[in-house]
Amino acid sequence: MASRLNPYISFVDNAREAMEFYQGVFGGTLVLNTFGEFGGDDTPFSDKIMHGMLETENGFTLMAADTPPGMEHNPGTNITVSLSGDDGDALRGYWDKLAEGGAVTVPLEKQMWGDEFGACVDRYGIPWMVNIGQPQA
Repeated sequence: MASRLNPYISFVDNAREAMEFYQGVFGGTLVLNTFGEFGGDDTPFSDKIMHGMLETENGFTLMAADTPPGMEHNPGTNITVSLSGDDGDALRGYWDKLAEGGAVTVPLEKQMWGDEFGACVDRYGIPWMVNIGQPQA
């Protein structure tokens, strides 16, 4: 898979509803993962969306999640740019450049779902997420 650039939208408790709406608008395949699936099954937030991804036949990709309790959510500033793919060298290079002069909010490292993931805010105040998956066979 080549690297890709797509919006990642944060919601407050209605990411599932919103992503199902977008699937109705654009079609495509929707995958939703809850916080409960990744170890948060004993919390009231367990059924909320930790990561959702809609991929359409037209090449659109839209990602979203519910904002966890304790994290800030400001409508209008609730979009993060996401870079993802399996070209680790290229994505690590993008990460290094984006993080330089900015602020790393989640270090780029292996996560519980098996991929490398990091989040930062670049020097212009734009939030970014980088996810490096395993090459597809």
